[in-house]
Amino acid sequence: MSWTEERIERLKAMWAQGATASQIADELGGVSRNAVIGKAHRLGLEARPSPVKPGDEKEHRAPAASAAPAPKPAPAERPAPRAAATQSRADGPPKESVIAAGLTIEGKIEGAGHVRIAGDFKGDVNVQGNLTIEPGAHLTGGVKADTVVVGGQLDGNIDASSRVELLQTGVFNGELKAGSLTVAAGSRMRGKAEFGWDEKPKH
Repeated sequence: MSWTEERIERLKAMWAQGATASQIADELGGVSRNAVIGKAHRLGLEARPSPVKPGDEKEHRAPAASAAPAPKPAPAERPAPRAAATQSRADGPPKESVIAAGLTIEGKIEGAGHVRIAGDFKGDVNVQGNLTIEPGAHLTGGVKADTVVVGGQLDGNIDASSRVELLQTGVFNGELKAGSLTVAAGSRMRGKAEFGWDEKPKH
C-alpha cells in the first residue's frame, strides 16, 4: 500500500498519543508493524521504548519476579574407609597354637605365631613368635623362637632367641644362646649358656 498524506497524519497523531506500532498498523490496515516503525523513523518521529501491552505484562515481569534457583546442596562427603576395617589378618596379632595338657605329640612345629605347650611334645620347634612351656609340660627337642618361657621341662638346645626365661618350676637340660636370660629362684639348669652378646636372633 502507499503512504498517503492522510495515513501519514494518522500515524503521527497516534504515535504522539503513545499508541504502539502494532496498534497503529491495525488502525491503518494493510500495513505491518515493522512498516509503521520504519516510516516513523524516516519521518524523524521521536524514538521511544515500546510500551508493554496488557497481554505481555506477565511475560515482562516473569523474569524479575522469578527467584533465582536455589543452589543444590553439596553432596555429603563419604567417610574415609577406616584402616582397622580393612586390616588384613596378617597385620593382626599372631595366633597361638596350644598343645593341651594330657596330650603326647611327636613331630615338628614350624611357622609364624606363638606356641604354648601344656602336654608332652617330642620334636623340634622353629617359630617366629614366642614359645611357652607351662608347668608340668615336657618338651624334648631343639627350639628356635623369639622368646622362650620355660615353666615345665625342656630337654634340648635353645638357639638364637631374643629372651629366655626360666620360671621357678622350670627345668632346662641343654645349651642356649639368647640375647638375655632370666632365671627365677628355684629353677634348675644343666648345660651351657651364652647370652648378652650382640648376635641377632636367627630363624
